[in-house]
Amino acid sequence: MRTTETLATPVDRPRAAEAASPHRAGLVHALLFLGLLAATAPARADAVTDWNAIADDASVAFGGPPRRAYLLALTHLAIHDALNSIDPRYATYLDLPEADPAASPEAAVATAAYLVLSAKVPSAGLDDAYDAAIAALPPCPADHPDCIADGIAAGAAAAEAILALRDGDGSDTPNLPYTLPEGPGVYQPTPPGFAAPAFANWANLAPFALESGDRFRAPPTALFILKSAVYAADYNEVKQVGSAAVRAANPDSEESRIARFWPGGGANWNAVARVICDGKELDLWEHARLFALLNIAVSDSSIAVYDTKYEYNFWRPVTAIHWSDDGNPATASDPDWKSYLPTPPYPDYTCGLTTNTGAATEVLRRFFGTDRLGYTLTAAGITRSYDTLSEAEAEATDARVYAGIHFRTGCENGVRMGNQVGRFVMLHSLKPEKGNRSR
Repeated sequence: MRTTETLATPVDRPRAAEAASPHRAGLVHALLFLGLLAATAPARADAVTDWNAIADDASVAFGGPPRRAYLLALTHLAIHDALNSIDPRYATYLDLPEADPAASPEAAVATAAYLVLSAKVPSAGLDDAYDAAIAALPPCPADHPDCIADGIAAGAAAAEAILALRDGDGSDTPNLPYTLPEGPGVYQPTPPGFAAPAFANWANLAPFALESGDRFRAPPTALFILKSAVYAADYNEVKQVGSAAVRAANPDSEESRIARFWPGGGANWNAVARVICDGKELDLWEHARLFALLNIAVSDSSIAVYDTKYEYNFWRPVTAIHWSDDGNPATASDPDWKSYLPTPPYPDYTCGLTTNTGAATEVLRRFFGTDRLGYTLTAAGITRSYDTLSEAEAEATDARVYAGIHFRTGCENGVRMGNQVGRFVMLHSLKPEKGNRSR
């Protein structure tokens, strides 16, 4: 369990702080008033999954995949802790005051999510969604007339706590200057835009569950030895199957569709989890725990990715294939080669998409106790189906090679590193509590 002393001293966040304090309850009352004035919306089946979808969409405006994962972790930790301040079924991330046991769980979920998202992505325009969520709640019973107000207060307290904890944590300054000179095996900005390397400072961000970003740093590999057979095999594979010319000549091939599917939304593990959860009859607390664990793991695995990437600074396939002579007689350079998809602006090893995938799949298989979690998802206009999570992991690895932007070794080791992060999160975070009071 973390406390607010584990990071920098919290700074007041006026909206959330005001909502959380019983002596400064103006925002609580304002939120409740706005919600009750809103038009009544259709009843929602599950507030947690509803707000997961809302947060998922809103996070796009927050930045690239690491920042989106970070925001979703904040949001779902607030949701989880708000619910467990009402009925403590699981260990909370932060120490919060106990809420009234009769408080509305749905009001707590909506308020926690709304305040975190509004603080981080004010442009998302979530007022209407929040008003509708509160307006759709059933009236409070006569013996607990303030149940909605109490739920709003619980959600606001959780939002304030997580925002205060992470205030000034470095997430607003993700980049660092990159100064390594050109050389065999050394990462350099890639065509066509030659964008400055990004997210180097993400390696220094405090994780949510891991002790540090290097806890599961991927080990050095024979891929780094440019004269090795491993390097030659990876080089020649990506040069062939990830070529823009090859893929463009076969745009509807299995390889091309896989390459486009995964970065086009196939690696959105919140969307996948919503599909997997459908019909499983989990309650609010179980959904809250699952989505909190999932997003902690994906966020922490992103920190681990950038720790590893900028520890080794290994070049991307396009740089390697353009290089005139890497010293390996089994590799032939091609200065005109282009990758099928644009290469992201950071080093190759390990792959972020597969590391996040490994973290997410490990959480899901441990939460549900099986690898056989089949699902179907449509992304980038492409529908893919999987019988097991392991099958999805393997295809995610293929996708980055088919895209021409990663060596296979970095993708495979990314899945392994992500699995380690997911396993650690499941073993150490949000554990079931004994002696819970019942609602």
